[in-house]
Amino acid sequence: MATARASRAIKLFGTEVPDGKKRILTAGPIDAMLDNGALRYIRYRGVEVLRGIAFLVRDKNWGTYGPMIEGLKVKQGRDSFSVSYTATCKDKTQGIRYEARIEANASGVVKFSATGTPLSDFLTNRTGFVVLHPLVGIVGEPVEILHTDGKQRRSRFPKFISPGQPVFEIRSLKHTVMPGVTATVLMEGNKFEMEDHRNWMDASYKTYVCSLLDPWPYTLKKGESFDQSITVTLDGKPAGKVARQGGGTVDVSLGGAAGKLPAIGVGIAMGEAKAALAKVALIAAASPAHLVCQIDGRNGGQAAAAATFAKLKARTGKPVTLEVILPAKAEARKEMAEIAAEVRSGGLDPDAVVVTQMHDLKSFQPNTPRPWGPTYEEMAAAARKEFPRAVLGGGMLSYFTELNRKPAPRGTFDFVTHTICPIVHAADDISVMETLESLPSIFTSTRNMMGKTPYHLGPSGIPCRDNPYGAAVASNPNNGRVCLADMDPRQRGLFAAAWNLGLVAAASRGALDAVTLGAATGLQGVIYRKARHAQPWFDANDAAVFPAFHVLAGLAPASGARLMRAESSSPSSVAALALKSKRGPVLWLANLTGKIQSVRIKGFSGAGDSHRLDEGSFVMAARTPDFLSRPGMRLKKVTQTELAPYAVVRIAAA
Repeated sequence: MATARASRAIKLFGTEVPDGKKRILTAGPIDAMLDNGALRYIRYRGVEVLRGIAFLVRDKNWGTYGPMIEGLKVKQGRDSFSVSYTATCKDKTQGIRYEARIEANASGVVKFSATGTPLSDFLTNRTGFVVLHPLVGIVGEPVEILHTDGKQRRSRFPKFISPGQPVFEIRSLKHTVMPGVTATVLMEGNKFEMEDHRNWMDASYKTYVCSLLDPWPYTLKKGESFDQSITVTLDGKPAGKVARQGGGTVDVSLGGAAGKLPAIGVGIAMGEAKAALAKVALIAAASPAHLVCQIDGRNGGQAAAAATFAKLKARTGKPVTLEVILPAKAEARKEMAEIAAEVRSGGLDPDAVVVTQMHDLKSFQPNTPRPWGPTYEEMAAAARKEFPRAVLGGGMLSYFTELNRKPAPRGTFDFVTHTICPIVHAADDISVMETLESLPSIFTSTRNMMGKTPYHLGPSGIPCRDNPYGAAVASNPNNGRVCLADMDPRQRGLFAAAWNLGLVAAASRGALDAVTLGAATGLQGVIYRKARHAQPWFDANDAAVFPAFHVLAGLAPASGARLMRAESSSPSSVAALALKSKRGPVLWLANLTGKIQSVRIKGFSGAGDSHRLDEGSFVMAARTPDFLSRPGMRLKKVTQTELAPYAVVRIAAA
């Protein structure tokens, strides 16, 4: 029997599975958040020093184990704190246990140590500490490096995203936190090296134990214990008044012209063609600027999929961009000719084609051998021969990382593309929203590679579209928060709507030409359909769409519209996007946090009509695809508003 009730957790996250409790600990001028055994947001006088320190256990596919913590003891003193616990990471075949201790004092020292003991022979790509340096105040700034051989040198954190490791053989890193204060991070127990975490959307530079230059996966022998530690030492005194980061009312200021809104489209996977056709009326109602469909040359049923894509194109009236994956077993011209024949037999005439080959779906370290496969130039020539009227795209169907490590030669394609995924390294709520902070660096770095070539972001959402780093995507049978999983319950919640608006806002500031949001249906979908996995509340009610659908439906019809400058004083808390309409501004806001955010709006003159996508409207929005077309709340003056957790608000000039 259907029920109109949906829990708060379902509304926000699409699942009843909790994210884990967090606690703020203080030691004089130092504070940090304790989160599932890790430290995050280590601050000095309110200024972020490190984004996090964690002891992580990875499997052979780069999946991250969730630690089972026992015996947790937390002592909060007047000017110090300490934490100790035992954690176990295991699956059906192997396990490891580690004893952890954290100590911090008011003199400016934080130490995190661990002793690990494999319970069996343990196959891992990496097990041990990672240290995350934040982006704000760090990108492009100096760093002093002490290497494992005792040599010291000065360098800088990369400005453009480094495709490989910028620093090897690390013993310590020292950077300036604020004028007069430095932080030294000492790493002991093994060698460490740094990677530019922004490659994978993480909002940090990551320094991790061991080296990717060494063979992996490797085996930790049963019963052979090992020790590691991280010590952070803050030195000096602030030179002047310290401006605390974050907190308080968020100011959103509107200003002059700021380019155009990218073309907003939606993806349709090859395996979702029939399901998407069954929901074609809703796809048409959302009015995406384009449909990104896919033909995988390794799979059968190509003509049938092409025929369904042709029907979707005809019934929506929208152009189709066709992703083509070559099997890379023969020359590009031969494989492309065979696939093109199947596409034509299905009656599909794609408006654009993106060509890639199967080996480029996987990740390779810079300067390492790759399997044989056609080159960018060979694939481009083959695609232009078979689809002479189509606009030709190239790059990667995988993530920015892979494009950064194998850039497409300038002039080869009419546009360049890649996708993104926010759950590669961490899947907790805070980390997923933090990934939006990395987008300016990703977009700037891609422009630096590609120059003025048009830039399209391929189908991207919270769930993992594919896993370039392992044999397969991770399973998520229990609606949890799982790294590299192709099903993420938050795709069904307000959380995804807020994340998607943050994505479009960042892409607009980055002057991208096109952005494709996830998928119409399926695991990355914005439209509800019955599935093999449980979809709490949606399965028992007459729901039609997920909250993210309304971001697509609200923005896609405005593709190419003029943008206004919209600056948020706390972009990690509130995302802002403003369009220019005949009546005046159309302001979109998204709360990227689990807390209520008060927003002060500047530069919006006159009255406005407000639509709120939040806990209060969740049920109606799920059942009403034209939710944004219904009458909104009239605001006589648009000067301030309050955003509930993960709420999305649209305010249009009346």
